[in-house]
Amino acid sequence: MVPPTTIPEGRTDRLILRPLSLEDAPQIQRLFPQWKVVKYLAAKIPWPYPSDGAEQFIRDSALPAMERGEAWHWSLRLRTDPDQVIGLITLTLSEDENRGFWLDPNYRGHGYMTEACAWANDFWFDKLAQARLRAPKAVANRGSRRISQRMGMRVIHLEPRDYVSGRLPSEIWEITAEEWQVWKLLHPMGLAPAGKPVRAPAKSVSAARKHGSTAARPR
Repeated sequence: MVPPTTIPEGRTDRLILRPLSLEDAPQIQRLFPQWKVVKYLAAKIPWPYPSDGAEQFIRDSALPAMERGEAWHWSLRLRTDPDQVIGLITLTLSEDENRGFWLDPNYRGHGYMTEACAWANDFWFDKLAQARLRAPKAVANRGSRRISQRMGMRVIHLEPRDYVSGRLPSEIWEITAEEWQVWKLLHPMGLAPAGKPVRAPAKSVSAARKHGSTAARPR
């Protein structure tokens, strides 16, 4: 288990995941208050977003939770432009809400969030030693649902939830530590935490297909 105050910087082929800090507030304040960003986020987010909302969130919520070892927040940046924040990804110790994220709409459609989620999943299972990861999604949030499906998660529960855009039908998606390892074996070009392709030995891939492939398929 990673000590609460030890939150590493992550790197993938194209991204830097930098632990969230108060210095990120001005950039987040400029990016976050967009309807395309917030409409499928939890209703606890104030809308219209206050002029100091990012600073309040980081100072009063995110940083204390990180210090307590209850949550891990990273800003997302391109390796080619490391000073520019393009989104955020979060891991949280809770029953059904372990991972959340948002991305500037200008950077969507390029696989950046899939890349960030792969790194975050590895951190969740390998460094935090968690048994399973769950993430709620509004059924209408097709882009986010595609990421979960593409990465081997499955729907375990349906329920209504409150979002910034209102009360919507929702799904709880889940993947276990074992399923995540199988998924990586079945996708040998998947992303490792360091950003290098995972080239699994042929025997390992064959064994996973024979014994565990059904566990990794989206349902």
